[in-house]
Amino acid sequence: MAFSPTFFHDFSVTSPDVLAVIFAISAYAAWRVYSLVSFVYRTPLRILPGPPAASLVYGNLKEIQEVEGTFLPDRWFTKYGKNYVDHEFFLLRDIWSEAASKAGGSVRVNVSRDLSMATLDIIGMAGFNYDFHTLDGGEKTNELNAAFRQLFANLRPVSLFGYLSAWFPILKMLPNDRLKTVNSSAATIRRIGGKLVADQKASVLQAAAEKHHGVERKDLQGRDLLTLLIKANMATDIPEDQRLSDADVIGQIPTFLLAGHETTSTATTWALYVFCKYPKVQQKLREEFLSVDTETPTMEELNALPYLDLVVHELLRLYPPVTMLVREAKKDDMIPLNEPVIDKYGKVHHEIPIAKGNKVVIPILQSHRSKEIWGEDVLEFKPERWDQPPESISAMPGVWGHLLTFNGGPRACIGYRFSLVELKALLFALVRSFEFEFAVPAEDICFKTAPLQRPSLRSAPKEGFQLPLLVKPYKAA
Repeated sequence: MAFSPTFFHDFSVTSPDVLAVIFAISAYAAWRVYSLVSFVYRTPLRILPGPPAASLVYGNLKEIQEVEGTFLPDRWFTKYGKNYVDHEFFLLRDIWSEAASKAGGSVRVNVSRDLSMATLDIIGMAGFNYDFHTLDGGEKTNELNAAFRQLFANLRPVSLFGYLSAWFPILKMLPNDRLKTVNSSAATIRRIGGKLVADQKASVLQAAAEKHHGVERKDLQGRDLLTLLIKANMATDIPEDQRLSDADVIGQIPTFLLAGHETTSTATTWALYVFCKYPKVQQKLREEFLSVDTETPTMEELNALPYLDLVVHELLRLYPPVTMLVREAKKDDMIPLNEPVIDKYGKVHHEIPIAKGNKVVIPILQSHRSKEIWGEDVLEFKPERWDQPPESISAMPGVWGHLLTFNGGPRACIGYRFSLVELKALLFALVRSFEFEFAVPAEDICFKTAPLQRPSLRSAPKEGFQLPLLVKPYKAA
């Protein structure tokens, strides 16, 4: 194949226009590199002691995501200082029962995978009156299901390209299979989400027309979150500035789905892990569940079970799904300290200066496992500690249970009550019906954080997150 000399002449690197573009891009890249490097050396947080950076590019981020067995910041914390019931609940139960029957009594199940599918179906119905058909699968599995799973699968641990593109957004214009998949999945979610919103708005308008009046604040009732949001946006007695646009509602769908299913499935997975490790806790909880004279308890009935409440508190203390939160300072400020700290130069500080743009990690797991707060037995799973919790937890600013599991303040998780009831309902349906045992040696199970704290096997690190358990239908003696 021959190329015209004109082609090379028109696009010669000596062309003034091309040189101008190259110079502009190079100047921008140099400025971003300078900003990154100088920020690291100008931040007032540089005086605090901490682990040496394992990488000039990643810092310690990849260590946190790749370490197995124990949570890496636990070690840093010690070394450097502390500064309601839906059919989906029973569908999962029935699937496991059938599998156990076919296997002749007990069956090996990757509970991490199955619980993730179950909670996606649950949040689909409770959030949007939309059935993902994740558990029943087959031909019913739909486009939104596939799009969401592809989107979440690509939220994998940090890559060099992902890290650099955060600082150099122009890199996002380069061909990238991961970004292409994410964009395609997001487009599908927006399209189907738009249809869900439009259909629900039409339904709300039809209901209002039948009542011969517009939508008002008193009409804010519904079985799912999407219906409530749409009614609120259409209510004539709610000010415009207190409503969300359709685009805003659609934009929240991935957030609701992610927050409403992965965190709960992770918490339930760790609960089953705990029940295998502490069989007496499993048995005591089952006895409490069997004392309830219905298979479909109400939210009030679940919340009235005392031992279940103790177990959930201890579970979310010792195994919070989200182990840390990151916040960015919007202005220069000073963070007051409860106790003074000594910086790496030996100077005592009673407050820490922080610059605009500094990112601060809120160490949820370390707070929940602090011996100073919880005592020497902090790593033991002891639901009974919540009968008389230590006075030291009163200062914990969490929105629930003196824990940081759901954060605190104005940015606390708005769906924490739903998550708690969902977790309790899952445990009720499963522990009442099954006995659980480890399917692999307990020492083979470790956990990693990317971005949630989830179990995997040391013997099969490339097989992703999993928790294989032996599941056997419970039969009273």
